[in-house]
Amino acid sequence: MTSLSSSHSFAARSFLANGRRFATFCGMIRKPSGPHTVPPTVEDLERMAEEALDTIPAELLAPVGNLVIHVEDFPDEDTEREMELESPFDLLGLYRGVDLTRQSVADVRGGPDMIFLYRRPILDYWCETGEELPAIVRHVLIHEIGHHFGFSDEDMERIETME
Repeated sequence: MTSLSSSHSFAARSFLANGRRFATFCGMIRKPSGPHTVPPTVEDLERMAEEALDTIPAELLAPVGNLVIHVEDFPDEDTEREMELESPFDLLGLYRGVDLTRQSVADVRGGPDMIFLYRRPILDYWCETGEELPAIVRHVLIHEIGHHFGFSDEDMERIETME
């Protein structure tokens, strides 16, 4: 699971100036007719996730099979309780399923394994760090795919520090 260690607040709001509506996002002010006048949508993050998948080598994706990637604004209340989150902004993504190390042909599967990407916490992290949004989406996606392969958070942290 990809998570942040502290609570965060969303950094998007709008205001009126001289009778015209402007949006502030990550401290930037833009006119509504230009690009990025509003936070990226669920569909925008889905597209970024699809583009990120295209950058992952095919041999790594082959075992992923019918893994479903789903983008939601926030984790649901059950997930918040289960993960003992202080805030819904604490979780950027989540793998739900049976990882490859625990799968068996004798198991009856209740549905596909899923990766959830949480839009609002990802956008908040983007605002706080200034990292490129597609890079953040790719990182969270790869992290959650790692859980599909059975890697723990600690395993992935060790891998990342080796780079």
